[in-house]
Amino acid sequence: MCSAQKFVMRMAGLTMVTRSRSRSRGSGAGPRGAGEEAAPVRKGEANAEGKKSHGPAKRQRKTQKLSVAYEASDNEKGEGAKLPEAPGWEPPDWQQQLVNIRTMRSGKDAPVDQLGAEHCYDPSAPPKVRRYQVLLSLMLSSQTKDQVTAGAMERLRARGLTVDSILQTDDSTLGALIYPVGFWRSKVKFIKQTSAILQQRYGGDIPSSVAELVALPGVGPKMAHLAMAVAWGAVSGIGFGAGKLGLQAWVWPPRPVMSQSPAAVDTHVHRIANRLGWTKTATKSPEKTRAALEAWLPRYGRVGAGRAALSLPPPLTSHLHRELWSEINGLLVGFGQQTCLPVRPRCHTCLNRSLCPAAQSRGGS
Repeated sequence: MCSAQKFVMRMAGLTMVTRSRSRSRGSGAGPRGAGEEAAPVRKGEANAEGKKSHGPAKRQRKTQKLSVAYEASDNEKGEGAKLPEAPGWEPPDWQQQLVNIRTMRSGKDAPVDQLGAEHCYDPSAPPKVRRYQVLLSLMLSSQTKDQVTAGAMERLRARGLTVDSILQTDDSTLGALIYPVGFWRSKVKFIKQTSAILQQRYGGDIPSSVAELVALPGVGPKMAHLAMAVAWGAVSGIGFGAGKLGLQAWVWPPRPVMSQSPAAVDTHVHRIANRLGWTKTATKSPEKTRAALEAWLPRYGRVGAGRAALSLPPPLTSHLHRELWSEINGLLVGFGQQTCLPVRPRCHTCLNRSLCPAAQSRGGS
């Protein structure tokens, strides 16, 4: 480095130190007197003096802490990041019992499999007419065997079963067509009243909510939930499977379970659930059985593997999971029609005879 460059660098260092010392003294003991000059300082001393200078402190920015909130999934809301806890009670052998019942029902040859409400409509009819026929078959099925309901529906369909045709049929003729269903005289009146409401308020279609369905004459909660499942493809509780008519294969996300509207539970389900010990305590009505089942039975379950709650719809995982709530009613109804009969159940042919408390109390006979 040439001497000229060294000189320039030296002068630059001198100037920086001079300014630094001037600022320090200006903020400390006061300004210099007029004409007073800073004494020359060597380069080494300048660096040392610059480090010791106490200029005005720079104002430091306050560090703001950002709190990041993550939106919890439906299963995690109210539980933080914890996984949802398993129910406090469940039947000890229900998974194996369910597998055994599926095995015994694999033939699908019970009356409910051929003559249930999802088989009584005209598949060639328009969707609106099909839904109406499903609702009518459910109204006729109350306190009536499936075979009798199917016969009545066949006679009605032969005359053209629509809202208009029913309203044009006189009461005596309608009674003759549906006889011998249970309480046929009352059902004639309810069918006429409901059909008139459907024509006036819904354009001949049926309502698409449980609340509106149960408001119709002669339609109870069980019928409403089954109509939602069979006609509209919406599972709103323990009942028949969705998408039976092919009108709406699956509704996803599923419609929420309506806590004030009980789900569909057949008398067969009520009887069998108590016999198998699927209720924590004995229940005295189908509605109480429904509530007891929904308290522990997972809505979605891994096939053959019991509890496995899912957040995905069954169509995406059909090879692994199935909708238990939509399966259980039809499964147990057929089981009750063939094996677990109301009177003299056939325990000796049942695969659950060693797992069933009722069978054990009967001696497995």
